[in-house]
Amino acid sequence: MKRLFAAICFCAASLTGAASAQSTDFRSWLDGFRAEAAAAGISAEVIAEAFEGVTINQRVYELNDDQPEFSRAIWDYIDGAVSERRIEIGRAKMAEHRALLSLIEQAYGVDAEIITAIWGLESSYGAVLGNYDAIEALATLAFEGRRTGYGRSQLIGALKIIQNGYALRSQLKGSWAGAMGHTQFIPTTYLTYAVDHDGDGRRDIWANLGDVFASTANYLSASGYRQNEAWGVEVRLPDGFDYALADANVHKPLVEWAAGGVKAANGASLVGRFDPNMRGRMVLPAGANGPAFMTFENFDAILKYNRSTAYALAVSLLSEEAAGRSGAVTAPWPRTDRTLAFEERKALQQALIDRGYKPGPVDGIIGAGTKRALRAWQRDNGLPADGYPSAAILAILTS
Repeated sequence: MKRLFAAICFCAASLTGAASAQSTDFRSWLDGFRAEAAAAGISAEVIAEAFEGVTINQRVYELNDDQPEFSRAIWDYIDGAVSERRIEIGRAKMAEHRALLSLIEQAYGVDAEIITAIWGLESSYGAVLGNYDAIEALATLAFEGRRTGYGRSQLIGALKIIQNGYALRSQLKGSWAGAMGHTQFIPTTYLTYAVDHDGDGRRDIWANLGDVFASTANYLSASGYRQNEAWGVEVRLPDGFDYALADANVHKPLVEWAAGGVKAANGASLVGRFDPNMRGRMVLPAGANGPAFMTFENFDAILKYNRSTAYALAVSLLSEEAAGRSGAVTAPWPRTDRTLAFEERKALQQALIDRGYKPGPVDGIIGAGTKRALRAWQRDNGLPADGYPSAAILAILTS
């Protein structure tokens, strides 16, 4: 018993020591960052106020490695994001704010249902704005880890928001990643795209819905969104389809996809429904065994808001429902597939490297580079080159 007690005490002391060392390192880093902020033109008063009492938030690191857009099965993510409750509230909010949304739609050329869907996804229509201290969250990310560059740039941006009088220090609360307001703008996005819609001298994305909607529309418009154009459509693929064509870099006119046998999910011709010269790309969010979507430029504009296919698809489907159209996916999801855990995603990336492919950094994020490398390995091994990181694929890669 004495040995067990001693071991517990030693372990506790080790953890305490490690935490203390990290805290000391953070304070030293923070001193250096204060100088960096001053060089960027931030006043000593703003710096002192902003960093008073700021410490490392370990929960931020945990969430950074487990973002739901990337870690959850896409069907689970879509089920939650486009739930009956969210659809019901979205339609009610569209009706309630129709006049304001119409003004924004006309001014920026962004469809009201897309603005509404992003509002619904980002904050449940303003019900959940987030309660993380943005300065602390961004300082945590800037201190160490895989997103230090992001953290530093956004932290400087947050300090500029305070210095310019756009918001009080106490208002800077939001997500673990430092996104704020009804539609979750990160600081640099706020500084570049936030709009004072009602001319009251403030760009208030925390409480003023005119500013919220106009800012969101302004960002989407600058990202290439075009009013009254489709985001995409669910499609049916022909037998023998070359899944390597489902690559982010492969854009072809709709008439070419149709000539290759691609049809709407209901079997109808795509050319009769859309401009045949419209360029689209194929998206297979759950691989060869799941639904397929032909997406257009507006989908890419949504992706610039959040670089996640699951997020962009959820916004797109929710927008259909908010506008009174059906956003239901007709093809079944492969719900028996198991989503890879963070360490498994890293193992898949490392296995690709070990086999001579180049997925990029071993960071557990299945991005375009990882998918491209996985497709190449699948093609070289006679498998459907869909770039889908399933548990079965990991087992083959690591065997």
